[in-house]
Amino acid sequence: MGKPIAAIVLLARFLKAVVISGFQTVQVILRASFGERKPPPAAFLRVRFAPMSAQGASLLGCMITLTPGTTTLDIDMDKREILMHVLDASDTDALVQGIREDFEPGLVALFGEQS
Repeated sequence: MGKPIAAIVLLARFLKAVVISGFQTVQVILRASFGERKPPPAAFLRVRFAPMSAQGASLLGCMITLTPGTTTLDIDMDKREILMHVLDASDTDALVQGIREDFEPGLVALFGEQS
Protein backbone atom coordinates (compact mmCIF):
# COMPACT_ATOMS: atom_id res chain seq x y z
CA MET A 1 0.00 0.00 0.00
CA GLY A 2 1.39 3.40 -0.95
CA LYS A 3 1.99 6.06 1.67
CA PRO A 4 -0.78 8.43 0.50
CA ILE A 5 -3.34 5.60 0.58
CA ALA A 6 -2.02 4.44 3.98
CA ALA A 7 -2.43 7.98 5.34
CA ILE A 8 -6.01 8.27 4.06
CA VAL A 9 -6.99 4.85 5.43
CA LEU A 10 -5.35 5.68 8.78
CA LEU A 11 -7.24 8.97 9.00
CA ALA A 12 -10.55 7.28 8.18
CA ARG A 13 -9.97 4.55 10.78
CA PHE A 14 -8.95 7.14 13.37
CA LEU A 15 -12.07 9.24 12.77
CA LYS A 16 -14.25 6.14 13.02
CA ALA A 17 -12.55 5.19 16.31
CA VAL A 18 -13.08 8.70 17.71
CA VAL A 19 -16.81 8.61 16.92
CA ILE A 20 -17.34 5.09 18.28
CA SER A 21 -15.28 5.77 21.41
CA GLY A 22 -17.15 9.02 21.95
CA PHE A 23 -20.48 7.17 22.03
CA GLN A 24 -19.02 4.48 24.30
CA THR A 25 -17.64 7.10 26.69
CA VAL A 26 -21.03 8.85 26.85
CA GLN A 27 -22.65 5.47 27.65
CA VAL A 28 -20.14 4.88 30.46
CA ILE A 29 -20.87 8.31 31.93
CA LEU A 30 -24.64 7.90 31.66
CA ARG A 31 -24.57 4.41 33.19
CA ALA A 32 -22.43 5.64 36.07
CA SER A 33 -24.62 8.71 36.59
CA PHE A 34 -28.12 7.35 36.16
CA GLY A 35 -28.03 3.59 35.81
CA GLU A 36 -25.76 1.37 37.83
CA ARG A 37 -24.36 4.27 39.88
CA LYS A 38 -21.09 2.40 39.77
CA PRO A 39 -18.31 3.43 37.39
CA PRO A 40 -16.64 0.75 35.30
CA PRO A 41 -13.15 -0.36 36.28
CA ALA A 42 -10.45 1.98 35.03
CA ALA A 43 -6.93 0.71 34.47
CA PHE A 44 -3.39 1.45 33.44
CA LEU A 45 -2.19 -0.74 30.57
CA ARG A 46 1.20 -1.36 29.03
CA VAL A 47 0.75 -2.15 25.37
CA ARG A 48 3.54 -3.22 23.02
CA PHE A 49 3.47 -1.62 19.60
CA ALA A 50 4.86 -2.61 16.21
CA PRO A 51 8.36 -1.53 15.18
CA MET A 52 8.17 2.09 14.05
CA SER A 53 10.11 5.31 14.35
CA ALA A 54 9.79 7.66 17.30
CA GLN A 55 7.58 9.89 15.13
CA GLY A 56 5.23 6.99 14.44
CA ALA A 57 5.10 6.04 18.13
CA SER A 58 4.39 9.67 19.04
CA LEU A 59 1.57 9.81 16.52
CA LEU A 60 0.20 6.54 17.91
CA GLY A 61 0.28 8.07 21.40
CA CYS A 62 -1.53 11.18 20.15
CA MET A 63 -4.18 9.09 18.40
CA ILE A 64 -4.75 7.08 21.59
CA THR A 65 -5.07 10.27 23.65
CA LEU A 66 -7.43 11.91 21.16
CA THR A 67 -9.70 8.85 21.23
CA PRO A 68 -12.23 9.41 24.05
CA GLY A 69 -11.74 7.21 27.10
CA THR A 70 -8.01 6.62 26.60
CA THR A 71 -4.90 8.61 27.48
CA THR A 72 -1.26 7.97 26.67
CA LEU A 73 0.98 8.52 29.68
CA ASP A 74 4.38 7.30 28.48
CA ILE A 75 6.08 5.87 25.42
CA ASP A 76 9.08 3.58 25.96
CA MET A 77 10.89 3.28 22.63
CA ASP A 78 13.41 0.74 23.97
CA LYS A 79 10.68 -1.73 24.97
CA ARG A 80 8.25 -0.51 22.27
CA GLU A 81 5.54 -0.05 24.89
CA ILE A 82 2.93 2.59 25.51
CA LEU A 83 1.61 3.15 29.02
CA MET A 84 -1.98 4.25 28.80
CA HIS A 85 -4.95 4.88 31.06
CA VAL A 86 -8.37 3.58 30.02
CA LEU A 87 -11.65 4.83 31.42
CA ASP A 88 -13.43 1.50 30.93
CA ALA A 89 -11.21 -1.54 31.40
CA SER A 90 -14.02 -4.08 31.21
CA ASP A 91 -12.73 -5.34 27.82
CA THR A 92 -9.07 -4.39 27.47
CA ASP A 93 -8.41 -7.17 24.97
CA ALA A 94 -10.86 -5.60 22.50
CA LEU A 95 -9.40 -2.14 23.12
CA VAL A 96 -5.85 -3.32 22.41
CA GLN A 97 -7.02 -5.30 19.39
CA GLY A 98 -8.73 -2.18 18.04
CA ILE A 99 -5.50 -0.18 18.35
CA ARG A 100 -3.56 -2.94 16.60
CA GLU A 101 -6.07 -3.30 13.76
CA ASP A 102 -7.08 0.33 13.25
CA PHE A 103 -3.93 2.35 13.94
CA GLU A 104 -0.81 0.19 13.64
CA PRO A 105 -1.03 -0.93 9.96
CA GLY A 106 -1.18 2.65 8.68
CA LEU A 107 1.48 3.87 11.08
CA VAL A 108 3.82 1.01 10.14
CA ALA A 109 3.26 1.80 6.44
CA LEU A 110 4.14 5.44 7.10
CA PHE A 111 6.73 5.17 9.91
CA GLY A 112 7.78 1.52 10.07
CA GLU A 113 11.40 0.71 10.75
CA GLN A 114 13.27 -1.51 8.36
CA SER A 115 14.75 -4.57 10.09
